[in-house]
Amino acid sequence: MIYIIGGFFMCGRYTLARQASELQKTFLLEEFPADWAPRYNIAPGQMVPVVTNEAPCRAQMFRWGLIPFWAKDMEIGWRLINARSETIGEKPAYRAAFQKRRCLILADGFFEWQHPVDKKGKGVPYYFRLTNELPFAFAGLWEIWQSSQGEIFSCTIITTEANDQVRYVHERMPVILLPESYQLWLDPLPPAQHMQLLRPLRSDLMMSYPVTQLVNRADQDIPQCIEPLQ
Repeated sequence: MIYIIGGFFMCGRYTLARQASELQKTFLLEEFPADWAPRYNIAPGQMVPVVTNEAPCRAQMFRWGLIPFWAKDMEIGWRLINARSETIGEKPAYRAAFQKRRCLILADGFFEWQHPVDKKGKGVPYYFRLTNELPFAFAGLWEIWQSSQGEIFSCTIITTEANDQVRYVHERMPVILLPESYQLWLDPLPPAQHMQLLRPLRSDLMMSYPVTQLVNRADQDIPQCIEPLQ
């Protein structure tokens, strides 16, 4: 599924197809949700594992789709699954979170769709991952929203311009952080230093291939979603 946000098409699916034990070891976490199962097609509105600047030693499950603390209702979260890096310090929906509530959104791959030049027919989904096949983290923001039933914790993935690996499919990509940048992103540094981290990952560290149209359906959370298209 493709979402239109602020006039730009953005990807709405990613993966974290790893066991909890591997993720806990990779991200040096003391705690990880005990009921976690590998995910092959994560969609907006679902609960996803994040590591926040306030609790850097444990993974917590947040709703994907940011709900600003000032929102009147949670429906705004469907429109805020991504945040453009160029404007997160200015937009009311992200400004406070960028200053105070940053997080790592754990992943091991993401999907983007290549659309026909004539805009007719279905787009071809591509799966992107690191060449070393290791998990990584998207740069993210998080918020707490007070509902009538209690607090709702939510998050959004920050995007940037695409690198050469992604550009032939789409002009935007998620900001991928590598281990040496995890703590820097979570630390209370001046905004300018955080902005320096919001750049496209080097193309040679990534690979991609087309996959099945099954990924278009959020109810298809199966290994076939990330298998190369035959």
